Amino acid sequence: MNCSISGDVPEDPVVSKNSGLLFEKRLIERHISDYGKCPVTGEPLTMDDIVPIKTGKIVKPRPVQAASIPGMLGMFQIEWDGLMLSNFALEQQLHTARQELSHALYQHDAACRVIARLKKERDEARELLAQAEREIPMTAATATAANTPTLSNGKRAAEDEEMGPEGKKSRPGISSAIITELTDCNTNLSQQRKKRQIPPTLAPVDALERYTQLNSYPLHKTNKPGILSLDICYPKDIVATGGIDNNAIIFDRSSEQIISTLSGHSKRVTNVKFAVEGEVVVTSSADKTVRVWQGSENGSYDCRHILKDHTAEVQAVTIHATNNYFVTASLDGTWCFNELASGLCLAQVADTSGSESYTSAAFHPDGLILGTGTSGSIVKIWDVKSQANVARFDGHIGTVTAISFSENGYFLATAAQDGVKLWDLRKLRNFRTFTPYDDDTPTQTVEFDQSGSYLALGGSDIRVYQVASVKSEWGCIRTFPDLSGTGKATCLKFGPDAKYIAVGSMDRNLRIFGLPQEDDGQPED
Repeated sequence: MNCSISGDVPEDPVVSKNSGLLFEKRLIERHISDYGKCPVTGEPLTMDDIVPIKTGKIVKPRPVQAASIPGMLGMFQIEWDGLMLSNFALEQQLHTARQELSHALYQHDAACRVIARLKKERDEARELLAQAEREIPMTAATATAANTPTLSNGKRAAEDEEMGPEGKKSRPGISSAIITELTDCNTNLSQQRKKRQIPPTLAPVDALERYTQLNSYPLHKTNKPGILSLDICYPKDIVATGGIDNNAIIFDRSSEQIISTLSGHSKRVTNVKFAVEGEVVVTSSADKTVRVWQGSENGSYDCRHILKDHTAEVQAVTIHATNNYFVTASLDGTWCFNELASGLCLAQVADTSGSESYTSAAFHPDGLILGTGTSGSIVKIWDVKSQANVARFDGHIGTVTAISFSENGYFLATAAQDGVKLWDLRKLRNFRTFTPYDDDTPTQTVEFDQSGSYLALGGSDIRVYQVASVKSEWGCIRTFPDLSGTGKATCLKFGPDAKYIAVGSMDRNLRIFGLPQEDDGQPED
């Protein structure tokens, strides 16, 4: 039986009392609610005239196409074609989405490059503006000082800007008041040294034997990698590094954070030194200038003075024990004695006996002797008071790359192409030579620790020796891993009480060698 309205077999059949016609319940109910009459006869019809019929489960007959194998194959073919069309449409949508995504990524990358370039230009503009702001007040101050004599240290007047007969600026010289200050400092330090003993907190030899690399910090830029110099401020345990990227970095070792980046030099920073317990930093550069940086309360450092007394690359800076003066040495064959507070060059000294360039410099611990290394393999010792060359040491091969005085004031260590030589300052002779590397690998750096108990040298690796007497053997305590694959060591410094060693290398990394925190280096009970 089929429904009188749809012509299909009804799922829920009902019959009309008046006409006896069969309907689908949902269809006839809707028709009655809309028209109120029978759809076939047109006679009035209500819901009360509808009687439901109970039937068994109705099974719909198969369509004609499913009644035979060819029909079924035709149905499958139709379904397959529809599936392929749908898949083709999805592939087209996927291809379009990929193209849109690729275009969006390209635009994002281009935007990132533009932003990076704009940031770089902004930073460079800020650096130039800061440099101009620093130089303009300094120029004005220099002009004022030239016209208005000011007194310092009693009777010392400001620098005379008139040119001498050789076309060089005349210098005020090291006054008698300064010489008295240096002599008093020398006397006090010498007396203290006689009473000084090795501190009990100094790291013992067995601790240094267990030193290993603790950390490696890539502080400088990657486009010009390389650290050329470093220094440690012992009271604050902060590290300063000078790099080929023209910047100096002030790094807090305890928090492992960069405190400040000193930007302003136009070429590589060749040397960096702390003064006044870290409140002042002095940097030298291949751009022929020396900069004095003053620390501020927020941890940053501002450039206070720019010294332009040298005519060639400035290779070395060394701070006097008074923290009032410093010396710079240059490839122009001169060294300058400078006042830290004013940034004035008080004396510029050239050695008339030769044409060597100065490549390294260091003050004797007592402060009245200055040691300089030259490009001609000579080590020269100067009397600071008279600026006279009082001794010279021959015997090295190649440029003298670093020099270091021991704390007791008796020994001088110098590094060059042929290794490290130890000199007895009392007898002015070489008493020991270390040749750790072959002829093609120069020793780049050498350094005594603060107590004078250990000596470290660096090149393709780092080696630590125990300091002994002139006649005793200086034993090698520890050799750290080969750095030739990642960049040779260029500079190093012992931390407070030799509890760690900081090493700078050509791969721009600052490495810290010491004992892990769980191993404090103290013997067990």
